[in-house]
Amino acid sequence: MKLSRPLSWFLLAFGAWSWVIWITFVKNLWKDGSGLAFDAAGDPTAYFWIHLLLAITSFLLGTAVGVIGFRSLRTLRREQADTEGSVTLG
Repeated sequence: MKLSRPLSWFLLAFGAWSWVIWITFVKNLWKDGSGLAFDAAGDPTAYFWIHLLLAITSFLLGTAVGVIGFRSLRTLRREQADTEGSVTLG
């Protein structure tokens, strides 16, 4: 399967966006002072574990999508270089 250049860039950008968003989310979850993520004793609550699992899953899926976009762009670049290299002047 061959992806277009715009779609490849979109997938790569989505993967980068996932890194920014979900790392920020986990940092904010870790620092939560509202009592949702940690109980009075400082132990993680079910809210914390569920949201951490959601963040990790989304982070991994975003990473996979970004890798697909990156690999597609790399393949498109190689094909372009091969096409330009095979053109001979004469």
